[in-house]
Amino acid sequence: MFSIPSGITPTKRILVIAIVVGVIAGVGSLLFYQGLKWATAFFMGYLLQYVYPQEGQTVAEISQWSKPNSLILLLPILFFGSFLTGILITRFAPEAEGHGTDAAIKAFHGDGRIRKRIPLLKAVTAILTISTGGSAGREGPAAQISAGFGSLVADFLGLSPRERRIALTTGIGAGIGTIFKAPLGGAVLAAEVLYTRDFESEAIIPAFLASVIGYAIFGFFEGYSPIFALVPLWWSIQQIPLFLLLGVLCAVFGLLYIFVFYWTRDWFAAVFKRYNLPMYLKPVSGALLLGILVIALSFISPEAEMLGLAGMGAGYGYTQLMIYSMVPLAVLLLLPFVKIITTSLTLSSGGSGGVFGPGLTIGAAIGGALGMILHLLAPAYVPIETVPVFVIVGMISLFGAVANAPIAVLIMVVEMVGSITILIPAMAAVGISTLLKGEKTIFREQVPTKAQSGAHRGEYDRETLERIFVSDAMIPVETVITFSPSDEPKKVLDLIVATEHTGFPVIENGHLVGIITSRDARTTRTADGSCPVIQQVMTPSPLVVHPEDTLEEALAIMVSHNFNHLPVVRVESPDRLVGFLTRTDILKAYTRLSYSAECRKAEEDRGS
Repeated sequence: MFSIPSGITPTKRILVIAIVVGVIAGVGSLLFYQGLKWATAFFMGYLLQYVYPQEGQTVAEISQWSKPNSLILLLPILFFGSFLTGILITRFAPEAEGHGTDAAIKAFHGDGRIRKRIPLLKAVTAILTISTGGSAGREGPAAQISAGFGSLVADFLGLSPRERRIALTTGIGAGIGTIFKAPLGGAVLAAEVLYTRDFESEAIIPAFLASVIGYAIFGFFEGYSPIFALVPLWWSIQQIPLFLLLGVLCAVFGLLYIFVFYWTRDWFAAVFKRYNLPMYLKPVSGALLLGILVIALSFISPEAEMLGLAGMGAGYGYTQLMIYSMVPLAVLLLLPFVKIITTSLTLSSGGSGGVFGPGLTIGAAIGGALGMILHLLAPAYVPIETVPVFVIVGMISLFGAVANAPIAVLIMVVEMVGSITILIPAMAAVGISTLLKGEKTIFREQVPTKAQSGAHRGEYDRETLERIFVSDAMIPVETVITFSPSDEPKKVLDLIVATEHTGFPVIENGHLVGIITSRDARTTRTADGSCPVIQQVMTPSPLVVHPEDTLEEALAIMVSHNFNHLPVVRVESPDRLVGFLTRTDILKAYTRLSYSAECRKAEEDRGS
């Protein structure tokens, strides 16, 4: 193993990390993109005889797209891609399942390590999923692949835990920024997407540099033009209320996207567990259901067939058609629902890909439908040149909200279309959609703040934590919100939204019997298909701490088990709750004592 010489300053060490990660991310993203492009041309173009629309094509080029003469080969193609994906994932890399960004976020908040086999396996499984018709994007794989390279760089260079996490985060930003030709947005996304209410500031500068390097390498071979081609755009300040309305619609569909995505995942998991089915067939079941849906729609009408085809793949070509106002209104109205279903069938069943591309298509369809309706109702107030603005703003508004990354997605889409003229309406729409959407997120591995992240465990001074007792930081039992085992998990989710707390003790007849967290409460169905009560999904016999324990001991338990909450009980009464402790409580108590110590030191210095 090679290591960076210890004499090199921290700034120079970060510079080395950024350069190395940027080069590897650029080359890795290029190879992944080329593999995906050629595989799609083979399965969709050669085998299915489908002249599919592509992003960046001119109006003349994209108007030549045509539907397959027959969809008879669609099911075998989907079966082939999903079967191989299922075998590879279950046999070699379960963490390559689903959308890769969440896996990269989980690694950051954990030990900062991604297994060496993941970059290659994620690339192969994502190519198989997307190129054979699965509804998934390329951002998730790019994030996990480049984050994996960042982890490999950390191993090779012998980096410290803090530097390892910077390398991993830098890889996320460089991978996404490179493959979408959006280096600034990708770098900001790496820092913003890790939390729901925080920002990883120390990763932003190395991510800037790595993203630029990756973008330069990728663009040298693929060109530096924006992903999407544009038509003349026009909007006026008088239309801002209409863009706010678009933000409201995107919040509603964003919540629907999140709900259907995770409900479908729970449903597939429950069915396969109940009937003891081979897990490698789970992606196959989702892919075949998707294929049946697309084929069924093709028998209804030409517009319905277009709707089904738009539900396949990442959807970037159809987003380009929407920017050109070349998609019928009926398709625009139904596409958000169809794309949510097809993406959930693909990824929630265990396929490999990202949620960013489908999210952009869903938002684009919502914006395009609203813009077209307004144009038909008031063509003087909303001319046809404004409809593409609604399409682009819809892309930003929907995914910026569901990803809890409004700033990064705003910047990314602006780079992807190559125009800053839509910034103001986009800011209005994504602002309102993010506020209305609340704490719910498509990336469930996000944590609220750095206080809940294992990545920042080392920032606490152990001596200070050892001087503070749990009794000094905990929430006393009189003010702790508790639940009964017979309550429904929906009550927990409602309270999470209202209080922003993510875990609660479960009490029965005055005795502590468990703890229910946001993750537990999202289990909407049990293995037999019935709706659960808290007793069926809670964590029974939870780990506890005592009032006389130190915060150092409590935090060690939280970090080692990846907990954010601990019930507090007395040694002599281990099932009687006396308080509740969260990572946020630890941070507050730590900050209070540290601030008091600094004030006393300042007074002593002035006195001397």
